[in-house]
Amino acid sequence: EVQLVESGGGSVQSGGSLTLSCAASGFAFSNYAMGWARQVPAKGLEWVSAINSAGDSTSELDSVKGRFTISRDNAKNTLYLRMNSLKPEDTAVYYCTKFKTTWYYTNTYSGWYDGWGQGTQVTVSS
Repeated sequence: EVQLVESGGGSVQSGGSLTLSCAASGFAFSNYAMGWARQVPAKGLEWVSAINSAGDSTSELDSVKGRFTISRDNAKNTLYLRMNSLKPEDTAVYYCTKFKTTWYYTNTYSGWYDGWGQGTQVTVSS
């Protein structure tokens, strides 16, 4: 029933920008914290950013703080990740994630989530 569909990934030069979107359906979107995680083969899964259900509290991985901005539009059941000043180390598959709770957790643990998107590839070249 839960469906999360990411879009907006692509290939950009270092320093460029991308905005990822996640269209959510099949659940009460406004009742759950949402987040973004990324996966690189050499590093595995890594938590990136999260936002509480109300959208008035956010948290970001230190390495993306100041460059990435998570937001949500509960009226549109959509989650966003604005990525600026992209670096090659940001290259990964990015996943939209649904927390089981209204609040979020910042440590990387798949047990916090009960919904995942299909992922969208972000590639940043030097």
